[in-house]
Amino acid sequence: MGDSSVPPSKIPQRTRRTRFVCISDTHNCTVKLPKGDVLVHCGDLTNQGSFGELSKQVAWLERADFECKLVIAGNHDITLDTDFFEQYGNYIHNNSPQNPIDCQNLLLQSKSLTYLRHSSCTVKLTSPSGPRTTFNVFGSPYIPASGMWAFQYSRTDIVQAENIWNDIPLDTDILITHGPARTHRDESRHREALGCESLRQALWRVRPRIALCGHVHESRGVERVRWDLSNKFVRYKELESNYQWDDPSVGNEKNCLVDLTAKGGMPLDNDGSKASLSLSPTACSTSEAEKNDATGIETNTKIVSAEGASPGIGTRGLSGNPASARSDRPVLAGRLGRKETCIVNCALQQGSYPHSGPRRLHKPIVIDINLPIWENDS
Repeated sequence: MGDSSVPPSKIPQRTRRTRFVCISDTHNCTVKLPKGDVLVHCGDLTNQGSFGELSKQVAWLERADFECKLVIAGNHDITLDTDFFEQYGNYIHNNSPQNPIDCQNLLLQSKSLTYLRHSSCTVKLTSPSGPRTTFNVFGSPYIPASGMWAFQYSRTDIVQAENIWNDIPLDTDILITHGPARTHRDESRHREALGCESLRQALWRVRPRIALCGHVHESRGVERVRWDLSNKFVRYKELESNYQWDDPSVGNEKNCLVDLTAKGGMPLDNDGSKASLSLSPTACSTSEAEKNDATGIETNTKIVSAEGASPGIGTRGLSGNPASARSDRPVLAGRLGRKETCIVNCALQQGSYPHSGPRRLHKPIVIDINLPIWENDS
């Protein structure tokens, strides 16, 4: 029996290693997947989002043997963005008309895939043979506008971008976006930073344990970002890091492993501490709740259009100077244990395929991390 004098927030949580297998930008290809507990696909399953393309990708993911499988769309999966497809779809698929509802139902009605559409969920791994851990995840397909593709928002409308990313709950452990944050795994083959600055600022506010993305194929890789939370007057600041990631799987049969566990010797400095203030979750529909009860996944879905995104908790409406980091109280109160985030671009395609160049594939990136056990083992 625990010491009743110790506040619950100070009692160390029991954790267990949980393995994530992370992929993005498959563009119709299928690869051999390493074993793991959770599979994550960060979008661009297809080249043009046709029903045939999506059917093959969904069937491949459904066959994969993972307890939990999380999927978001990418800008190439155009039929999954209803507004975009209604406006532009006929120009792209004029020789082969597509029904976006049928395409979306491939993912929405899947019994084994959890499809996140700018939405969050709490995952509890319940298999007796699994780690029996829990985590909060948020997934979104949105990217800054570039060409005629789906799920895009204006590069110049800063308020619009902020409103989109302010929807990320502050208790998020795993963040899945199709595109990267600015200056973090976002450099193109033309040496341009293609990532989103508002997303980078949202990372500072949320500070998830892991941030997964793809989209910029050439920037596949891993970073560990330490957040500066000590300055009272400067928000969104990062500390210098000399962390260098070398893919251990190059030229051999090993997994492409990122070991964030204590046993691995470089544990992530992020305790996942929860926000003292948070957004009210949107309730599940009955059908979602029934499905989630069967799978061990509880979903709080918040679907917004890029034009109509609702603002989350920012500095607006809080007392104090909005230029001061200390005015953003929900971000800091009780959450200073979130000091570091591992950012992973897990694009499978090398180079700029399918736009140009041959198809060459990387291995999936495997991440081991200690996560809290959701129940006490007897």
